[in-house]
Amino acid sequence: MTSPVIGITCAHVEEEISTYPRQYYVQAIAQCGGTPLLLPVPTSGGMARRYLELVDGLLLSGGGDVEPRYFGQEPMCGTGKVFPERDSFEIELVRVALQQDMPVLSICRGIQVLNIALGGDIYQDIFSQVPGALEHSQKIPRSFPWHKVDLVPGSRLGKIFGREEIRVNSFHHQAVKTVAPGFEVTARAADGLTEAIESSERRFAIGVQWHPEAMAPTDPMSIKLFEAFAVACRVQG
Repeated sequence: MTSPVIGITCAHVEEEISTYPRQYYVQAIAQCGGTPLLLPVPTSGGMARRYLELVDGLLLSGGGDVEPRYFGQEPMCGTGKVFPERDSFEIELVRVALQQDMPVLSICRGIQVLNIALGGDIYQDIFSQVPGALEHSQKIPRSFPWHKVDLVPGSRLGKIFGREEIRVNSFHHQAVKTVAPGFEVTARAADGLTEAIESSERRFAIGVQWHPEAMAPTDPMSIKLFEAFAVACRVQG
């Protein structure tokens, strides 16, 4: 069976002039039979379509905060460091990918970019904006589950995992607030915060707020998500 090529967006550290994703993403794609291809933030426009010509699916990786102007807000207390070039590039990238009905999996920051790109918004800082929120930035290793999420029965995620509740890891202080048109919430944490969104109008368009790539080496539930994504990408290819 053909190995689907899956593009992975990259974080960027301007001071060190370095571009990278965590190795977990590469390992998870390879683990489910895909061929990972890193997509660095370009220094010029117009690269999104050229990148997408090379891949069968798109994985939006985690990273820093999203600049508030991209979802129509002024910066609030608690918003951290942003990299506007990455924001604009990834928003264009996911819009073009979905126009082509390319499979898209969005992780942590990725779910926020996905939601913003399609017209939704986010909490800039859940700890100051959501009274009674759980601790969503765990202080234990990345591979350890931290809190539970409830999955919507009958949703694509619910079918992938085959259950109505899973435990996930958590490393974020921003989160989806208003869900973009065409998407619906398919997982929530106990405090009500959105943990996953998906679109039934597209072949595969799912965003999760946790980091399944870090749990995939040891957690059977996590690798199921990447396997389902790879299957959708094979159909694309």
